[in-house]
Amino acid sequence: MRVRTVQVTPLQQNCTLIEDPETKRAVVIDPGGDAEALAETLKDFEVEAILLTHGHLDHAGGADALRDLLSARQGRPVRMLGPDERDRFLLTSIEQQAAAFGLTGMRNAHPDRMLNDGEVLNLLNRTIKVAHVPGHTPGHVVFIMRPEKLAIVGDTLFRGVIGRTDFAYGDHEGLIAAIREKLLTLPDDVTVVPGHGLPTTIGEERRSNPFFQ
Repeated sequence: MRVRTVQVTPLQQNCTLIEDPETKRAVVIDPGGDAEALAETLKDFEVEAILLTHGHLDHAGGADALRDLLSARQGRPVRMLGPDERDRFLLTSIEQQAAAFGLTGMRNAHPDRMLNDGEVLNLLNRTIKVAHVPGHTPGHVVFIMRPEKLAIVGDTLFRGVIGRTDFAYGDHEGLIAAIREKLLTLPDDVTVVPGHGLPTTIGEERRSNPFFQ
């Protein structure tokens, strides 16, 4: 298994690609934009699903366009899953969000279904656990692959900091509590891939992140 991040949109969001070079199958997490470039990057793979951690434009603004491109190329619909139902209001206002930032080409996202805390997805012949980690947005989820020692966490936990909570719907204390419960209980050697910036590990954040001292 190979994990790659591709920065998309002017906000430099990490779109994460989980690829199996042997089977030539892949999963895409948070395609916020640049759908044509992502489709080209994935030209040697068949994409099983697009997963969304939350409803902000830089994470989901390119999801519908990428699904259309991949579905046409692969000759079958590509599923889009997530986030939690509580982020639907953000998914349906992406075009409005984009206009406020002066960004073009983004579309409202329409998942095939939303995800629930604790459910397990079977993709790439592997299991991906869904955990609800609200606070940055109400319906934010993360994707945990325990055997692979990997957590794709969107905008919840970063190297040395946590996600923004200064939105009308943000919850600072709630985010800290959810990270403690759902992420910091993972083993130290789990790699954390955030929505922006460089990866880190659970152990490093438990030891040094000032929000948890």
